[in-house]
Amino acid sequence: MGRVRTKTVKRSARLIVERYYAKLTSDFHLNKRLCDEVSVTPSKRMRNKIAGFVTHLIRRIERGDNVRGISLKLQEEERERRMDYVPDVSALKAIEDVAVDKDTKAMLMELDLSFAPALKLDSGAKARRPRRD
Repeated sequence: MGRVRTKTVKRSARLIVERYYAKLTSDFHLNKRLCDEVSVTPSKRMRNKIAGFVTHLIRRIERGDNVRGISLKLQEEERERRMDYVPDVSALKAIEDVAVDKDTKAMLMELDLSFAPALKLDSGAKARRPRRD
């Protein structure tokens, strides 16, 4: 069945995530130190359990899962931050030796993408069409 976390651990972890979200990371050891600073726990074992659940919650929020007990505003800000991310190098630009059909190359050229002229035409390649079920 796995390890069951108590209500005390979950409640404390959610409270810490709500108040100190900006300082928390997905690293357990950093979260453990922060939990030690901001909360009064009766034992080291309890602190570690809370820090472990905090880390679990942070990873779920970063992944985009809905987390009950955490404000929706916090989760929405995380989603927006992830959506606004623009990589330094395009993933399409990093790909070399890509063979595309003439229609795809024409479409990419029309979009004025800098890497489009470097694409190779493949006479055997056909544009994929979605299947109708």
